[in-house]
Amino acid sequence: MSVDSSDPAASASAYSDRLELELEGSIEEEQPRTRPGVVAGGVLLAIAVVLTAMNLRPAITSVGPLLAEMREGLGASALWASVLTTLPGLCFAGAGLAAPVLSRRFGIGTAIGSALAVLAAGLVVRVLDGPYVVLGGTLVATAGIALINVLIPVVIKDSFPARVGLMTGVYTAALQGGGAAGSALSPPLETALGGWRAALGSWAVLAVIALAAWFLAARGTGRAPRPTAGGAGGRSLLRSPLAWIVTIFFGLQSFIAYVVMGWLPQVFIDAGVSKSAAGLLLGLISLIAVPISLVIPPIAARQGSQSGWIVALGVCGVAGMAGVLIAPAWSPVLWSLLIGIGMSVFSLALTVIALRARTGADTARLSGMAQGFGYLLAAVGPFAFGLLHDATGGWQVSLIVLLGVWVVQMLFGALAGRRRFV
Repeated sequence: MSVDSSDPAASASAYSDRLELELEGSIEEEQPRTRPGVVAGGVLLAIAVVLTAMNLRPAITSVGPLLAEMREGLGASALWASVLTTLPGLCFAGAGLAAPVLSRRFGIGTAIGSALAVLAAGLVVRVLDGPYVVLGGTLVATAGIALINVLIPVVIKDSFPARVGLMTGVYTAALQGGGAAGSALSPPLETALGGWRAALGSWAVLAVIALAAWFLAARGTGRAPRPTAGGAGGRSLLRSPLAWIVTIFFGLQSFIAYVVMGWLPQVFIDAGVSKSAAGLLLGLISLIAVPISLVIPPIAARQGSQSGWIVALGVCGVAGMAGVLIAPAWSPVLWSLLIGIGMSVFSLALTVIALRARTGADTARLSGMAQGFGYLLAAVGPFAFGLLHDATGGWQVSLIVLLGVWVVQMLFGALAGRRRFV
């Protein structure tokens, strides 16, 4: 399978698709479906994909602006908050590995519908009782998200073969938009609905809407690929220095993203920014990544090296985080814009994975390695950030460490962006 490396959206889709091939082994596609009403069905399925994508971040981003109220209402410690913000990374590293098995056994449509149901159930359960129930419900909800993360790009590849780039771009934009909505709308929802429990639980409504749309659109599209004899085989990349460089780059940019999504609103609130404004600022960070992620990677991919773009985005992120450290309340909008630009490197991290491998098999192996080990590394971020705050009584040490991580990410990103192959 060839991938147009100038299209980062196609690279992102191929990344997930090839990861599934690596986990399942070689697969043989069934004959293409022919069904009446293909235009209407395509539009309905596209709407279902968009609604599903909008559910993949609010479960995470809605927590940050309400974290102080949650801790106060539950009598929970900073350690608990650190665990809460760490769970998404652990789920993304582990639960997503079950996606190919479920899609093969039950069909992709049924698997995604089930994952949406699990997400909705987790969002409701986590607001019903005490701190441990909140952790358990969050674990369930993010496990559903992890499954969908892997399966939706497969649906795009299968159902929109002539528009993979367009649909992946729409999917990415909807995902970022959902993340922005989760952080921006949760404080007003808390005020309108009378508390953080109702505000967080209300996001289950969006999951139910997506579930209804998905089942309407997925009639006749739920088949799974049929495995053939034999496995993927091939050499391990665990001894490849370049593979580890790409993995560490991917992990560190995810490390930073989870810290920002989990803790930055609270940092702003403690600096005197209102709770509603802090939620809007996190939404701005998510939103600014949408146009940047659609514009820069195609340009960078056409060049021999992506290192300059990675470093340039990193410099913006470091400047924004330094502003938060030195004078968080002076210009929080500017700091958020710079941080959002810096976090847009996520799209280049996906692009680099595709560009650093010569063959589809090596791309699959590099993708699996970068995602598996990378998200485990990322899961450390929110936990360590919260523990440092608890130990020091302020945010300065935590922010200094995060700045150091960002500089190291730029270094590994510059190395990963050079034209070499695993």
